[in-house]
Amino acid sequence: MIISKSKVAKATGPRLLHLVVAIVPVVLAAPAGAQLTEALTAQVQADQQAAQSQTTLNQIRERTQDAAGRYAQAVADAESLERYNNQLADQVKSQEEEIGSIERQLVEIETTNREVQPLMQQMVDTLERFVALDVPFLKEERTGRVAGLKEMMGRADVTISEKYRRILEAYQIELEYGRTLDAYEGRLEDNGNQRTVEFVRLGRVSLMYRTLDGSETGYWDNTQKRWVADASYAEAVEEALRVARGDGAPELLTVPVPAPQEVRS
Repeated sequence: MIISKSKVAKATGPRLLHLVVAIVPVVLAAPAGAQLTEALTAQVQADQQAAQSQTTLNQIRERTQDAAGRYAQAVADAESLERYNNQLADQVKSQEEEIGSIERQLVEIETTNREVQPLMQQMVDTLERFVALDVPFLKEERTGRVAGLKEMMGRADVTISEKYRRILEAYQIELEYGRTLDAYEGRLEDNGNQRTVEFVRLGRVSLMYRTLDGSETGYWDNTQKRWVADASYAEAVEEALRVARGDGAPELLTVPVPAPQEVRS
């Protein structure tokens, strides 16, 4: 169709706009529009594949991170177990050393028992002889203590440490006798005669007595191993009894003392 210039000139304004609008759909409906649709479809598919790939990648990353975490935890556990094993090894070594020390001590204890038992028996025998030869004060109490020690030495239910403790205690008591002033009532036996008297003891230096009625005063002569009646010590015995009982302040006492003897080597 041929359009003249005059007609074209008249086809202006609203008519021209309507014409353009009518031509555009026709152009879009051409084969180029089909290509655009195919391109859009391909893009959508590509996007879907990319999203699926990203999901797969995220899953792989999560599994990788989880495996790395488990590996790090396994390494930490292995290090902790290694430190614990080292500590156990040190403890085992220490226990083995302790066992060895205990075994050596047991051997030493057995040896010590063999050596201590005769020593303790000798101590008891020495104490018995000492009491028999000593000034005869508190005779029953002291001999009874020694008899108890002798009986104890034969008992298996008393430990060696307890035996040793009681022997040392007996020695300590005997040691205390040597530095104390004491007064007590007791039985005096002289030439087969027994009577109750008042004794006063000044350490192991002097042992004096007085009958209950005050009619006789005397002392123990350790040189002659006998009792000696001596009225000249009546006032001294009275004063010593008073001080020993706490009825007066300690003061200088006059007591019979055996003469010094020459010591021969």
